[in-house]
Amino acid sequence: MALDLVTDFAPRHGEAVPVAAGIWRITAANGGPFTFTGTNTYLLGDADGVVVVDPGPDDDAHLAALLRAIAHRPVEAVLLTHTHRDHTALVPKLRAATGSPPVLGEGPHRPSRPLGPGEINIMDAAADPIRPDRRLAGGEDLGLSSARIVAVATPGHTANHLAFAVGGEGVLLSGDHVMAWSTTIVAPPDGRMSDYMASLDRLLDRDDRLFLPGHGGPVERPQAFLRGLRSHRRMRETAILERLRGGDRGIPQIVSALYRDTDPRLHPAASLSVLAHLEDLVESGRVAADGPVRLDSAFTPGGGSSG
Repeated sequence: MALDLVTDFAPRHGEAVPVAAGIWRITAANGGPFTFTGTNTYLLGDADGVVVVDPGPDDDAHLAALLRAIAHRPVEAVLLTHTHRDHTALVPKLRAATGSPPVLGEGPHRPSRPLGPGEINIMDAAADPIRPDRRLAGGEDLGLSSARIVAVATPGHTANHLAFAVGGEGVLLSGDHVMAWSTTIVAPPDGRMSDYMASLDRLLDRDDRLFLPGHGGPVERPQAFLRGLRSHRRMRETAILERLRGGDRGIPQIVSALYRDTDPRLHPAASLSVLAHLEDLVESGRVAADGPVRLDSAFTPGGGSSG
């Protein structure tokens, strides 16, 4: 199944845009190759109070836009889909301006698997050390009065990634797990491909009608899009195996071949995505590595894992 990405999106920076019943989107002006047109913050609630989901980057103009949209209503809670700084860095200033509402999330930032000898998490610069005041589990009803919200565990992009199901209308705030404009970066050890694929399957078991992602516009046919994402990842895995069978042994060769039409600025992220697939393939015994699985490893098809 083809993956139909949607890149036609007007962010309307600084405006509170209604996107579903009781939900508004405010997009930060932090656009770039990894954030598209900027990070989406969502307000949920009514005249009596609101919940803020993913406050966004440390940007005073974005803070001012959020405060205009909140309009002196009480903020019951701040929810985090995950702890990359483009989603969380504004939390301290927002809390200071709104009476210090509690921060709710899955937990602090951490690698998706134990680090190997000498391994570093190269995504650490993007991570926020913020610790939620309340830790959430998948399937948990948050018990908020501003909106009925249920946490949905979606690890993969990060170990602590959550989506949030809102009300009974089939609306899911999908964070960076599913976005209409691009596939998600899965960068070991910050993220893990096996977790990401399992989370796709978890969402496929649901019947949501609309996804509101952390970047870009809505996913309006989520089941079809999820099937496309899953097929895309499986095809990428197959393509990596074919490159290995054809003689490639390192990630730079594979990226040059498979991502030749991709913006070169995204090739480092593509390398991490290939690494994530190879890590999964080594774990399943379909590929062998010359040692611990990392960006400079040599890989061969078939056999058991040596890493």
